[in-house]
Amino acid sequence: MPYDELFIGGTWQQPSTDHRITVISPHTGEPVAQAAAAGPADVDAAVQAARLAFDTGPWPRTAPTDRTDAVRRLANAYDRRRSEMADLVTAEIGAPISFSQRAQVALPWSMINAFCDVGESFPWREDRPGMYGSDIRVLREPVGVVAAVVPWNMPQFLIVTKLIPALLAGCCVIVKPAPESPLDALLLAEIITEADLPPGVVSVLPGDGPLGETLVTHPGVDKVSFTGSTTAGRAVAAACAAGLKRVSLELGGKSAAIVLADADAAAVATGIRSASLSNSGQICNALTRILVPENRAADFTDALAAEMTAMIVGDPADSATQVGPLVTQRQQQRVRQYIEIGRHEGARLVVGGATMPDGIERGWYVRPTLFADADNSMRISREEIFGPVLTVIPYTDEAEAVAIANDSDYGLAGSVFTDDPDHGTRIAERIRTGTFGINQGYTMDPFAPFGGVKASGYGRELGREGIDGYTDTKSIAGAPVSKEA
Repeated sequence: MPYDELFIGGTWQQPSTDHRITVISPHTGEPVAQAAAAGPADVDAAVQAARLAFDTGPWPRTAPTDRTDAVRRLANAYDRRRSEMADLVTAEIGAPISFSQRAQVALPWSMINAFCDVGESFPWREDRPGMYGSDIRVLREPVGVVAAVVPWNMPQFLIVTKLIPALLAGCCVIVKPAPESPLDALLLAEIITEADLPPGVVSVLPGDGPLGETLVTHPGVDKVSFTGSTTAGRAVAAACAAGLKRVSLELGGKSAAIVLADADAAAVATGIRSASLSNSGQICNALTRILVPENRAADFTDALAAEMTAMIVGDPADSATQVGPLVTQRQQQRVRQYIEIGRHEGARLVVGGATMPDGIERGWYVRPTLFADADNSMRISREEIFGPVLTVIPYTDEAEAVAIANDSDYGLAGSVFTDDPDHGTRIAERIRTGTFGINQGYTMDPFAPFGGVKASGYGRELGREGIDGYTDTKSIAGAPVSKEA
């Protein structure tokens, strides 16, 4: 792979600077590879190529069915490189290979195909009878040049959920991957060449935060789709407001799992392990606040402790590993600091802690850690830790559980565990989040919109709404009603 080049406007080009990104293995702490880093001149070149392609090129004016055919070619090419992609993601961010194969690669691949299915039934054109005698035609047209800025934790999934709907809508896209995970994005660029897209439609520019700021504030960009921290999201929103750019934000979370007294403790522990500790807890919709009935707190805490203690921590390339390292030493230190904060706040450390897991001497590892006897005012209950740390909070009755779940700056996801799904559904309707699961963590269903409220951002990805976010709506009065509409 040409790690020393950038993918600008559909071709591999030499970067404008000699700066390189060194990717460090989270497992060994040693270099994995180097990749070219983009500079401001490369942003200008990519935006210029995208602007030309959008303003005068064929892609926005191509029939939606033909755009769908091109994206399906991309899906087929992606399928052939899935194993290579999974190995690369594991090497650069430390995700266990079983998780990489399933969620980091197979899920994005299935999302590409699912988006094509959604696109085939999307109402690109709709005719309506008008109130004043004229017929109305409603068109959904591409929004323009899109900057897609993604973090490192689920890099392929997050690129796909922005890139694919934007392409189906007829947009031109500039992808800015995180400096921790440039390699999989460059491999995706290589795969994109097999889809035979017109020049200028896709660029991939690895780089740091200042490069992202250059891209987001560029006057040639029409829309920004950003996934990352709430702090960075606020800065992106302010920059887009200044430029009157469309923006969608998928930000942080501190999601609650409400466990009702009729739930089975073992089943709850298994469900929360999957929903909260996958990717070493580095997922935005992880269930990290576990709300349990006070009179059964010991049962649920003991079941969670047993489940977490049994998890296999180690080499992410080993198929048996369930918990790998965190992405960087900086992230490891941050999570360890939160563990110490929890202890000092008075929460009871049940399992885990800030020391290295047994038998592991190097790498950015953190033990799966469980706190109990906590309350919702503690920092470990309110702030996003982004690691394998869970906090059990007891409640006295259902009303208090709902109140605790809603008492958060965030509103991305949540779950309820109960033997009565109808009851669980009624609780789900009382929680202010963008997504919710019953007896499971929220599944990233490609046909359902995903996104948050409050400090978790705004806008939606996936489903019909995921495509709609990359369109502008135009209404035409007096257009004749078409039988094809």
